[in-house]
Amino acid sequence: MESPSYLNINNLKITIFQAYLFWENVDKNLQNISLRLSSGVKEKTDLIVLPEMFNTGFSMNAEALAEEMDGKTMTWMAAAAAKYDCVITGSLIISENGHYYNRMIWMLPTGKYEHYDKRHLFGMGAEDENYTAGQKKVVVELKGWKIRLAICYDLRFPVYLRNHDAAYDILLIIASWPDKRIAHWKALIPARAIENQSYVIAVNRVGHDGNEIYHSGHSMCIDAYGNTVYYKPEDEDLYTFSISYDELVKIRRQFPFLKDADDFFLTDEA
Repeated sequence: MESPSYLNINNLKITIFQAYLFWENVDKNLQNISLRLSSGVKEKTDLIVLPEMFNTGFSMNAEALAEEMDGKTMTWMAAAAAKYDCVITGSLIISENGHYYNRMIWMLPTGKYEHYDKRHLFGMGAEDENYTAGQKKVVVELKGWKIRLAICYDLRFPVYLRNHDAAYDILLIIASWPDKRIAHWKALIPARAIENQSYVIAVNRVGHDGNEIYHSGHSMCIDAYGNTVYYKPEDEDLYTFSISYDELVKIRRQFPFLKDADDFFLTDEA
């Protein structure tokens, strides 16, 4: 009898970098991240996760900071993915066809990539006035794991992130979430993990930005039962941990809640 396919899916090793970001300074951010990865990545990893707008900070200065898809930061990401022989992901400001996007790049070590454009733009910060919203959900695959990509403000919208028919195993969120609303961040991440029966990996930044808004990190990984796998407040942190597919399957079998979920979809997206 053939073994169930999930038995062939290995644990995933993930490296997150809860980074201090230098305001609107691409060269300095890429240099800092390169140095930290070089000194901090001591073992083979499958995925390196960087925060939202990791090369500039969460800036509304889109016209001045935007890059093309063959620009400096994309070139850096391709080189870093090849160097560490893993996927590297994070978002940056991209200019395309007269529009600006807060675009999350999923860069493979081969130089190939996929991308997700942030769907929910943060109106309180005028993001909706400076960027174009994405229209497509994106699920990527890594070593048999299905991973849903999301950015910051998306976290607040559970219908958008609904895990229909176990379409994903990990909800991966990158963010520039301010400390003044960090209680919401800490509440919503476990909620998304429990209701969607998936791991949630959420990577935030630290430090003040150019608008003197303070970010306190609190990056974390929560499993499908709501248990904490990783959690780090306040300080810049580069950390590697593993997550178990067998454990995810065990939780879903023991508590098969997803099959009883309401069957509805947003109708205005692919």
